[in-house]
Amino acid sequence: MAEPGSTRGTLPRLRSLLFVPGSRADWLEKGMSSPADGLVLDLEDAVTLDAKAEARQVVADFVAHRGADKPLFVRINELSRRDALDDLLAVGNENLAGVMVPKIESAFEVQFVDKILSWIETEQDIPHGKIRIIPVIETARAVKFAFELADASPRTAYMGPACGQGGDMERAIGYRWTTAGTESAAYRANTLIDLRAAGAPNPMLGIFTDIADLEGLRAFAEHTRTIGYEGMVAIHPSQVPVINEVFSQTEEELEYYQGLVAAMDAAERAGQAAATYRGQMVDIAMATTAQQRLDAAAAERGARS
Repeated sequence: MAEPGSTRGTLPRLRSLLFVPGSRADWLEKGMSSPADGLVLDLEDAVTLDAKAEARQVVADFVAHRGADKPLFVRINELSRRDALDDLLAVGNENLAGVMVPKIESAFEVQFVDKILSWIETEQDIPHGKIRIIPVIETARAVKFAFELADASPRTAYMGPACGQGGDMERAIGYRWTTAGTESAAYRANTLIDLRAAGAPNPMLGIFTDIADLEGLRAFAEHTRTIGYEGMVAIHPSQVPVINEVFSQTEEELEYYQGLVAAMDAAERAGQAAATYRGQMVDIAMATTAQQRLDAAAAERGARS
C-alpha cells in the first residue's frame, strides 16, 4: 500500500500528453514546440525490435538535454522483456518526469519499477520520488485491479484506461470501439473511482484514435472531463488544442465559482450555513469545491505563464 507523502502532491497538473515515436528524433523536437503539456516518448509499440537500442539512446539523450523544458515521460517496453530494464537505466535522470509502463497487471510490478527508480535516484542524487510511474491500464486484469496498481506506489500518477480502437484493451475485453465511447463508459468510470480511492493524482484517459474527427474527439473529451478525468493522451498534434481547451477552466466557470464562494462568505458572516446563488441553494461543501477549482486554475495559469 502506498504511504502518504510529499510525492503525491508535488506534480504539475497536465491536461494533455502527446505520444511521439522514440525512433524519430525530428518528431521529438517538433513535439517540444507543440502546445501539449507533456510528451510521452515511446520505446514500445512505435519502435521495431531491430531499432530498440538506437531509439533508446536517442530518447535518453533527448531527455537529458530537453527534459527541463517540458515534462517528458518515456513509455518503456513491457516488463516481460529485458528491454524494459535497459530502458529504465538509460533514460533515468533528473530531467525525466516519469515512465509509462505498458501491460502492467500487478502491484508487485509497480513496486518493482518503483525500486529501480529509487536506485537510480539514489545513485544520481535525485530527490526521492521525483520520477513518476504511469501504469497503463490496458488488460482485463489491469481494469480489475486498477486500485491495487494505483495504490502500490506513491509515484503513481496520470493513470487511466487505454480505450483506443483495436488496441490491447479492446482485444482483451472484446468490446467494439465507437467514437461515442459508450462501449467503454463503464470501464472508464469504474477505473476512475479506483484511481481516486487510491489517491493517484491527475487521472488521464487515452486514446481517441480517429485523428480526422476533431469534433468527435471534443465530444469524447467533454464526457471524459464531466465524469472526472483531468486530461487525455493525444496521438497526433492536431488533437492537443482540442484537449487543452476542453480540460481548461472557462472564464464562465471561474466567474461562477467566484460568485458562489462570495455568496457563501456573505452567508457565513451572517451566521448561515447555506445561501441562494443564481437560483440554487449552495452550502459550505459546494463552496469548498468551488474554491478548490479556483485554486487549481490559478496554479495552472501561474505554472504556464
